[in-house]
Amino acid sequence: MLWSVGGGVIIFALGLFIFLKPDLVWKLTEKWKSYRADEPSEFYLKVTKMGGILFALFGLVMIALPFILE
Repeated sequence: MLWSVGGGVIIFALGLFIFLKPDLVWKLTEKWKSYRADEPSEFYLKVTKMGGILFALFGLVMIALPFILE
């Protein structure tokens, strides 16, 4: 149970970070791949925010699941 809750907290925090700072995620993961790109596209920002929301929701499910299944 402790592993699930701890992992859920980490995944939730990571999802929240991805949702709040998609431009920083782009700089860390994608910018180095192109010498022309100065900023991420609007599509990239929207999809990354949606992914952050899904990641955070998965973290919440991981936190709640051990308490539901007891």
